[in-house]
Amino acid sequence: MAKSVVHVSGKRKSAIARATLVEGKGSVRINGQKLDTFGNSLARDRIIEPLMIAGDFSKKIDISVNVYGGGWQGQAEASRLVVAKGLVEFTGSKKLKQDFLDYDRHLLVADVRRKEPRKPNDSKARANRQKSYR
Repeated sequence: MAKSVVHVSGKRKSAIARATLVEGKGSVRINGQKLDTFGNSLARDRIIEPLMIAGDFSKKIDISVNVYGGGWQGQAEASRLVVAKGLVEFTGSKKLKQDFLDYDRHLLVADVRRKEPRKPNDSKARANRQKSYR
């Protein structure tokens, strides 16, 4: 184990997640509640992915995630991102980092796509103004 306490943050869409990792018994809490009671099953499965890939590393680390903003899907993706980033930073393992990148690049790299802004005097971002010639 490289560090004793690690703080990481990550974003997905409008959701922002902050995680604190400390040595412990392997408990994962999101917004104060245990992972098995958080959200729906799809959100839980997305958050568990980095823990399953990490294997034994995750059994010795307590993870506390605080996530807000966005919807349940964005919150799950942001939580997944910070859990994976935190595990890599906490362990300092290059093999673990490569395993995450091989499985899914978005475990360590944030998706920076955002909504395109509306143009002035127009209805939508990509819609053109209607013309009337007749």
